[in-house]
Amino acid sequence: MDQHIAEAIGRPDLIRLDDRLVCLRFETMKVVSALAAVRHLLDTGVVRRGDTLLDSSSGIYAYALALACHRYGMRCHIVGSTTVDDTLRTQLAVLGATLERMEPCSDLKLDQKRRVERVHEILAEHPGHHWMRQYHDDVHYLGYRAVADLIRGATDGAELTLVGGVGSGASTGALAHYLREDAPGTELVGVQPFGSVTFGAEHVADPEIIIAGIGSSIPFGNVRHASYDTLHWISFEAALSGSVDLLRRHAVFAGLSTGAGYLAARWERARSPRRTVLFVAADTGHRYVDSVYARHREAVPIGSLAPRQVAGRDGLALPWSRMDWNRADPPS
Repeated sequence: MDQHIAEAIGRPDLIRLDDRLVCLRFETMKVVSALAAVRHLLDTGVVRRGDTLLDSSSGIYAYALALACHRYGMRCHIVGSTTVDDTLRTQLAVLGATLERMEPCSDLKLDQKRRVERVHEILAEHPGHHWMRQYHDDVHYLGYRAVADLIRGATDGAELTLVGGVGSGASTGALAHYLREDAPGTELVGVQPFGSVTFGAEHVADPEIIIAGIGSSIPFGNVRHASYDTLHWISFEAALSGSVDLLRRHAVFAGLSTGAGYLAARWERARSPRRTVLFVAADTGHRYVDSVYARHREAVPIGSLAPRQVAGRDGLALPWSRMDWNRADPPS
């Protein structure tokens, strides 16, 4: 029996959608990393019960950290972007977390920069606060060992390709790291939005949006670039079509990044007829009802979509590009 709701929320479901196509579905994935990170910090004496944990977030990590703080008797302070919606804001308030929402900003890079600057101001005022540094502290890898064990047991030794959004680097990077302890041939396919700096696509703009959670406008220290075999850059419109097809075909209601991962996973499965392909569904689709699912009539048949295979980042183009990364170092 779970001792706290966060433990249940962080436990994923493994769903076989089709032959050799598996969905790793979370209600809120970052609860896994936040719970394990806070537990580790307490166990090692870095923080004590009652301390204040601080971080910047566009939404999902804020909820995860608030739950972890509630579980372990900590205080939580979030510097949030305007993407923190009213539902989440109310949940954070009732959970006892303090939220500072930054003023609206049309420039994502500037928004992230301003939030980090505000974190530094708070630390100067309250040096006893602990900055979680979700983008840079690999303590956020720890919670994914148990998830890797779950995958290993459920796939029964199959040759595995793991597909998921790169984001902060913790989820797919950690899962691949732990899976490769027993199966070094596990392949890792990262999904990115156009405009993300993480793998050098900042020169290609997506007119709709940088897909929240899987890309970045600033470098993240938790991304281990040399872990990735392949990359897919997927536009908002293509990801929308993937999300709608996933719900229509398989009844899986998930976020926009999952729609992008689903497209990439289907493509990789077709290329590798002997491998089982597992893709990560990091959250549910509730935050995307208006921005994605209400526009379901705009979705195109996913059979009409295919990536452009590119040899270098100068060849990237919307709506979908694929590149062999070959576990290379970060782009200069």
